[in-house]
Amino acid sequence: MSELKARIKSDTVQAMKAGDKPRLGTLRLIGAAIKQREVDERVELDDAATIVVLDKMAKQRRDSIAQYREHGRDDLADAEVRELEIIRGYLPRALDDAEIDALIGAAIEATGAAGMRDMGKVMGRLKPQLQGRADMAAVSARIRARLAD
Repeated sequence: MSELKARIKSDTVQAMKAGDKPRLGTLRLIGAAIKQREVDERVELDDAATIVVLDKMAKQRRDSIAQYREHGRDDLADAEVRELEIIRGYLPRALDDAEIDALIGAAIEATGAAGMRDMGKVMGRLKPQLQGRADMAAVSARIRARLAD
Protein backbone atom coordinates (compact mmCIF):
# COMPACT_ATOMS: atom_id res chain seq x y z
CA MET A 1 0.00 0.00 0.00
CA SER A 2 1.30 3.44 -0.88
CA GLU A 3 2.33 5.78 1.91
CA LEU A 4 -0.38 8.31 1.06
CA LYS A 5 -3.16 5.71 0.97
CA ALA A 6 -1.98 4.33 4.32
CA ARG A 7 -2.09 7.84 5.79
CA ILE A 8 -5.63 8.38 4.49
CA LYS A 9 -6.74 5.03 5.92
CA SER A 10 -5.13 5.80 9.29
CA ASP A 11 -6.74 9.25 9.40
CA THR A 12 -10.11 7.67 8.57
CA VAL A 13 -9.81 5.40 11.60
CA GLN A 14 -8.78 8.34 13.79
CA ALA A 15 -11.73 10.43 12.59
CA MET A 16 -14.03 7.49 13.30
CA LYS A 17 -12.69 7.11 16.84
CA ALA A 18 -12.89 10.87 17.45
CA GLY A 19 -16.46 11.07 16.14
CA ASP A 20 -15.48 13.77 13.63
CA LYS A 21 -18.32 13.14 11.17
CA PRO A 22 -17.56 15.87 8.60
CA ARG A 23 -13.91 14.80 8.32
CA LEU A 24 -14.87 11.12 8.31
CA GLY A 25 -17.34 11.68 5.47
CA THR A 26 -14.74 13.41 3.34
CA LEU A 27 -12.11 10.77 4.06
CA ARG A 28 -14.58 8.06 3.08
CA LEU A 29 -15.26 9.92 -0.19
CA ILE A 30 -11.51 10.00 -0.84
CA GLY A 31 -11.17 6.31 -0.05
CA ALA A 32 -14.10 5.45 -2.31
CA ALA A 33 -12.66 7.48 -5.21
CA ILE A 34 -9.29 5.76 -4.86
CA LYS A 35 -10.91 2.32 -4.63
CA GLN A 36 -13.12 3.04 -7.65
CA ARG A 37 -10.11 3.94 -9.76
CA GLU A 38 -8.26 0.82 -8.59
CA VAL A 39 -11.22 -1.40 -9.46
CA ASP A 40 -11.78 0.29 -12.83
CA GLU A 41 -8.14 0.00 -13.86
CA ARG A 42 -7.40 -3.26 -12.00
CA VAL A 43 -4.24 -1.81 -10.43
CA GLU A 44 -3.12 -0.65 -7.03
CA LEU A 45 -2.53 3.09 -7.09
CA ASP A 46 0.84 4.44 -6.04
CA ASP A 47 1.30 7.86 -4.45
CA ALA A 48 1.51 9.66 -7.82
CA ALA A 49 -1.74 8.11 -9.07
CA THR A 50 -3.42 8.80 -5.72
CA ILE A 51 -2.42 12.47 -6.04
CA VAL A 52 -4.08 12.55 -9.46
CA VAL A 53 -7.32 11.30 -7.88
CA LEU A 54 -7.06 13.87 -5.07
CA ASP A 55 -6.29 16.66 -7.53
CA LYS A 56 -9.37 15.76 -9.54
CA MET A 57 -11.49 15.80 -6.39
CA ALA A 58 -10.07 19.20 -5.42
CA LYS A 59 -10.86 20.59 -8.88
CA GLN A 60 -14.44 19.30 -8.62
CA ARG A 61 -14.81 21.04 -5.26
CA ARG A 62 -13.42 24.35 -6.61
CA ASP A 63 -15.87 24.20 -9.52
CA SER A 64 -18.77 23.42 -7.19
CA ILE A 65 -17.84 26.26 -4.85
CA ALA A 66 -17.86 28.74 -7.73
CA GLN A 67 -21.25 27.52 -8.97
CA TYR A 68 -22.82 27.50 -5.50
CA ARG A 69 -21.58 31.02 -4.74
CA GLU A 70 -22.81 32.24 -8.13
CA HIS A 71 -26.31 31.01 -7.32
CA GLY A 72 -26.34 32.27 -3.75
CA ARG A 73 -26.03 28.88 -2.06
CA ASP A 74 -23.38 29.80 0.49
CA ASP A 75 -24.42 26.93 2.78
CA LEU A 76 -23.50 24.36 0.12
CA ALA A 77 -20.38 26.30 -0.86
CA ASP A 78 -19.19 26.29 2.77
CA ALA A 79 -19.58 22.50 2.93
CA GLU A 80 -17.52 22.15 -0.25
CA VAL A 81 -14.86 24.49 1.18
CA ARG A 82 -14.54 22.24 4.25
CA GLU A 83 -14.14 19.18 2.02
CA LEU A 84 -11.60 20.98 -0.15
CA GLU A 85 -9.48 21.89 2.89
CA ILE A 86 -9.39 18.24 3.98
CA ILE A 87 -8.46 17.09 0.47
CA ARG A 88 -5.71 19.74 0.24
CA GLY A 89 -4.19 18.28 3.39
CA TYR A 90 -3.17 15.21 1.38
CA LEU A 91 -1.87 17.05 -1.67
CA PRO A 92 1.75 18.16 -1.93
CA ARG A 93 2.63 21.74 -0.99
CA ALA A 94 1.21 24.16 -3.53
CA LEU A 95 3.74 26.05 -5.61
CA ASP A 96 3.77 29.84 -5.61
CA ASP A 97 3.59 31.94 -8.79
CA ALA A 98 7.37 32.43 -9.05
CA GLU A 99 8.03 28.68 -8.81
CA ILE A 100 5.38 27.94 -11.44
CA ASP A 101 6.79 30.59 -13.79
CA ALA A 102 10.30 29.17 -13.34
CA LEU A 103 9.09 25.65 -14.19
CA ILE A 104 7.19 26.95 -17.23
CA GLY A 105 10.28 28.79 -18.45
CA ALA A 106 12.44 25.70 -17.99
CA ALA A 107 9.91 23.51 -19.82
CA ILE A 108 9.65 25.96 -22.74
CA GLU A 109 13.42 26.07 -23.00
CA ALA A 110 13.81 22.27 -22.71
CA THR A 111 11.20 21.54 -25.37
CA GLY A 112 12.27 24.37 -27.65
CA ALA A 113 8.68 25.59 -27.79
CA ALA A 114 8.30 28.51 -30.16
CA GLY A 115 4.55 28.99 -30.43
CA MET A 116 1.09 27.73 -29.62
CA ARG A 117 1.59 24.58 -31.67
CA ASP A 118 4.14 23.44 -29.06
CA MET A 119 1.78 23.87 -26.11
CA GLY A 120 1.19 20.11 -25.81
CA LYS A 121 4.91 19.45 -25.47
CA VAL A 122 5.23 22.00 -22.68
CA MET A 123 2.12 20.74 -20.84
CA GLY A 124 3.30 17.14 -21.19
CA ARG A 125 6.60 18.05 -19.57
CA LEU A 126 5.03 20.11 -16.77
CA LYS A 127 2.07 17.95 -15.78
CA PRO A 128 4.03 15.35 -13.77
CA GLN A 129 5.86 18.12 -11.90
CA LEU A 130 2.78 20.22 -11.17
CA GLN A 131 0.05 17.60 -10.63
CA GLY A 132 -1.61 18.34 -7.31
CA ARG A 133 0.65 21.33 -6.70
CA ALA A 134 -0.98 23.88 -9.02
CA ASP A 135 -4.25 24.49 -10.82
CA MET A 136 -3.52 23.06 -14.27
CA ALA A 137 -6.08 25.35 -15.95
CA ALA A 138 -4.26 28.39 -14.59
CA VAL A 139 -0.92 26.90 -15.65
CA SER A 140 -2.31 26.32 -19.14
CA ALA A 141 -3.38 29.97 -19.35
CA ARG A 142 0.10 31.09 -18.29
CA ILE A 143 1.74 28.88 -20.90
CA ARG A 144 -0.60 30.27 -23.56
CA ALA A 145 0.35 33.80 -22.59
CA ARG A 146 4.07 33.01 -22.72
CA LEU A 147 3.87 31.20 -26.07
CA ALA A 148 1.70 33.91 -27.64
CA ASP A 149 4.42 36.54 -27.13
